[in-house]
Amino acid sequence: MRGLAVALLGLWLVPLVALAQQPADYNTITSVNVSGGTVEISGSKKPDFNSFTMTDPPRLVIDVSGAVFKDVPEELPVGNGTVTGIRTQAYGTESSSIARILIGYEREVETDIQTSGNKLVVKVLGSGGGAVVAQITPSEGQGTTAQGATAANTQAGSNAQDAARAAASDREAQEKAVKAAADAARAEREAQEKAAAEATARANADADAEKKRQEEAQAAAKRQDEERRASEQAAAAEKKRQEEEAQAAAKRAEDERRATAQAAADQKRQQEADAKAAAKTAAEEKRAAAQAAAEERQAAAKTAAEQKRAAAQTAAEAKRLKDEERQSAAQARREEQQSAREAAADQKRQRAAEARERREQALAARESRARPSQGSAAAESRESGGSAVSSRRKTMTQIGFQQQSDSSRVFVRTNEPVRYTVGTSGNQVVLELENTRVVESNNTLPLDTHFFPSAVSRVEAFSGAGQTVRVVIQLKQGVRYETRQEGGLITLDFPRPGR
Repeated sequence: MRGLAVALLGLWLVPLVALAQQPADYNTITSVNVSGGTVEISGSKKPDFNSFTMTDPPRLVIDVSGAVFKDVPEELPVGNGTVTGIRTQAYGTESSSIARILIGYEREVETDIQTSGNKLVVKVLGSGGGAVVAQITPSEGQGTTAQGATAANTQAGSNAQDAARAAASDREAQEKAVKAAADAARAEREAQEKAAAEATARANADADAEKKRQEEAQAAAKRQDEERRASEQAAAAEKKRQEEEAQAAAKRAEDERRATAQAAADQKRQQEADAKAAAKTAAEEKRAAAQAAAEERQAAAKTAAEQKRAAAQTAAEAKRLKDEERQSAAQARREEQQSAREAAADQKRQRAAEARERREQALAARESRARPSQGSAAAESRESGGSAVSSRRKTMTQIGFQQQSDSSRVFVRTNEPVRYTVGTSGNQVVLELENTRVVESNNTLPLDTHFFPSAVSRVEAFSGAGQTVRVVIQLKQGVRYETRQEGGLITLDFPRPGR
């Protein structure tokens, strides 16, 4: 009994010594709780684990890497109808420690392993298990064995000689038990390490194979999906193409039917028209032949009379031509003289007008700087800045509208300076050009300017009475305006609304 107690004590001391030597950063497993078919393993940090199953009897082995046990016994019998019992053991080296939990089951089961914070929860799928709840606590069997050994030693102490022999025998037995326990623990540890390495390798290989299989399955599914989409797109495109071709064929057939009907109708109308034209031509030819014969007779008589009159007219015409030649020569001499006199007078008037224009421009510039000109309801007669205006009839060559930086401009071009008047009536400004005409019809087309940010909404030119041209400017609202004429250009500037 004493040897068995020593052997069990040695087996307990091995993991305890190993635990004492572990670094402080290991995952310390402090409890393993069983509730029906659920096993909950609590540690000091989130577990990093591998698992594998064993059969005959059914078992689940969980290896938690970098972990040690604290106050957790090696065995716990459960027997709740699902879980038969639990064994725990820590093995490995100082730099790498593995905590193994072996869970035994009454039968082959399917389990689900999940982490929840620092806990590892193992559930049996499809079975609720028994209602028995077990808490792994330190075992009391070792204390009972030690007490039995102490009682035997006390009884043996009645004989000192027997006690000495028993002590020597116990020491030998203890030494053998300690050595056997150490050898067994070392062999078990090596076997466990080998099994753990093999299980880890198998798990890694299985994981790699499963990952590769999943990747291949995903690639195949992706290829199938792409092929399916391509097939669907091709089918949709083919269906669309067939529908378009059918629509095009139907349209071509309808167009051909309409063209055939139209051609038949056109041919029928053409035939009717040709028949009418042929009948009309025959009648006209008949009338023309009769008329030609009558005209021929009339022409012969008329020719004879005209020849007689022509002879008399020829003589009279010759005499008249001679008289006209003499008169034309005299008239030409008079016109040349008159033109020379008029040119001299025009040059004189032009010089005077230019001088007057310069004076008036200077005066107008001074007045415009002092006070800008205003539109008036009364008509005002103006000339081209003091330039001389000839008596020839003028031609309006252009009418237009321009947006300036701070105003809107309506302009009228003539082939030479012209006399004009400007009048205002309500929201209308009327520019009247004297002795002027409009040659091109485009210049009488209205200009719609209402969409511009301008006071001007419409401009239109008319040929007025007495050889005049009237330009009517319709305003959005009554505003002041400035009128100028420079050569053949007349401008009316209207400030923009709000300025």
